[in-house]
Amino acid sequence: MKKVFVNGYGSIGSRITSFLKDDPEITVFGIGKYSPDEKIDVAISRGLNVYVPERKLNDFSNYKISGTIESALDECDLVIDAAPGGHGYKNKKNLYEPKNIPAIYQGGESTIGDESVSDLLFNSRANYDLALGKKHVMQGSCNVTGMGRILEPLREKFGEKLVRFDVTLVRRWADIEQTEKKVSDTIEMTEKPHHGDDVKLYFGKDAPLYVRAIKVPTRQMHLHIMDIRFKETAPKPSEIHELFTNEFGVATLWTAKGTKDVRDYAQNMGFNFTDTNMIHIHANMTTSIGDTVQLMYSDDQTGIVIPENHMLLQAMLFDKSYDEAFTHTESIFHMNEKKEKLQTNFAKND
Repeated sequence: MKKVFVNGYGSIGSRITSFLKDDPEITVFGIGKYSPDEKIDVAISRGLNVYVPERKLNDFSNYKISGTIESALDECDLVIDAAPGGHGYKNKKNLYEPKNIPAIYQGGESTIGDESVSDLLFNSRANYDLALGKKHVMQGSCNVTGMGRILEPLREKFGEKLVRFDVTLVRRWADIEQTEKKVSDTIEMTEKPHHGDDVKLYFGKDAPLYVRAIKVPTRQMHLHIMDIRFKETAPKPSEIHELFTNEFGVATLWTAKGTKDVRDYAQNMGFNFTDTNMIHIHANMTTSIGDTVQLMYSDDQTGIVIPENHMLLQAMLFDKSYDEAFTHTESIFHMNEKKEKLQTNFAKND
């Protein structure tokens, strides 16, 4: 039984602990908290032990904490860093490397430059085997993860027939539970978005991928608009949809009018955190004209990276093959069941 520590209890930390508690191969040793707030009581009510920085012990005197983060890490086999962006690098240098503990970092960090947390950006669909036995690995962000679930199957199917990919990321402003974060009434342009460079870390640095990004005032997922250029006449939409029939974490929907329709359905069905943990091809919007296919799909923001973290954990802790890890992740997340329910509910009208 391996012991895992989750350092941070925000959007990612709360989600990943919820699923790891159902993994019979893992014990969640505890979570790290840096602010004395109501989330501590929430974590304790869920059966989690809460640890805090040694230097801040006095700030948590009103809460029933289990000890310090520093002492907890001494007892664990791996840490999932779920701290806000930029703090992962500091934690690596101050905590994880000195204690020689393997760590998984999230998409707010970097694999480039002086504050790189890893030389590998993980996407299970593209480079699972490269994570086997690694000590420090960065999990791609939700947008970067979503693009991988589309791009890699396209490359495998069409190979040299592909000319270029142009992607517009329509990004949500904040996560649903981030109620303290104001959703501004504006469409904000993102100058030099990192997402394209991040995808090229696993898709290839010379890949003909071009990305632009905007943020819109919603909490209901991201939407990607992808133009796929071919050397000759582009495939029909039906051929594109068929490619993703058995693809992990990709649902093909016909009648969802918007991202909120999908989120509301997930809530009504009782999916954890109202997440689907996947991307959703909006099949009624797929078009094929001349040498170009236009594809639109929504991306389940934070939820999409949670099964990815679980896949990565298995590579780093257990050296499992991709097939073994995939089977185990499916047994906990039930992705195929959720996909079937989504596709049935939003099926094509005859």
